[in-house]
Amino acid sequence: MSLAEIRLQEGESLENALRRFKRKVQTENIFGEVKRHSYYLKPGAKRRVKRALAQKRARKRIRKERD
Repeated sequence: MSLAEIRLQEGESLENALRRFKRKVQTENIFGEVKRHSYYLKPGAKRRVKRALAQKRARKRIRKERD
């Protein structure tokens, strides 16, 4: 697993560097991986969660199409 790393550029403020770091962490989906590995789901439970999320996305898509 790679870690997000940035180097401070010459004359760059800490706020800008922190913003770049947060963007890099988000694009590399590091928080998603941490959440996914933070606890174990049995295969059946994983399928149920995946199916529930798919149904939720489908309901949301249908709701958007009606508007």
